[in-house]
Amino acid sequence: MEARISFGDVNKGFADGLFKTGAYLRQGLDQKLHELINTRMSQINGCAYCLDMHFKDAIHNGETEQRLYSLPAWRETPYYSEAERAALAFAEALNANHMEDGIFDELAKHFSKEQIADIALSVAMIGTWNKLNIAFRTVPGGYAVGMHS
Repeated sequence: MEARISFGDVNKGFADGLFKTGAYLRQGLDQKLHELINTRMSQINGCAYCLDMHFKDAIHNGETEQRLYSLPAWRETPYYSEAERAALAFAEALNANHMEDGIFDELAKHFSKEQIADIALSVAMIGTWNKLNIAFRTVPGGYAVGMHS
């Protein structure tokens, strides 16, 4: 497999804003939750590079393999807290561009407005990275924890 476009091929500054927003999210969101969202959205969106990256980052942040490989069936397993379930439901709905009041209301039971805004931004950011890496055909497998920090 060969990349169509390398990030080294694009204009200087192309991803500066994306990296700055990523740094903000790494400081504001619980990192285990952030990586659960990143992994789940990358599964849904079919981004192999992001799956490789966020699986490794999640493990580094203390996540278990069982919870990661069970993410496609998170509704059917006992491994996730009520807050995580609310965040995953919200992320999936937002990713599909459809938000029911009940999904938002459940999320609001567990998170502040500021945290909900950060979760929404996290979903938007991983969606952007998924789209770029799919378009560029970024080759998975070579990511090492922290290499994009």
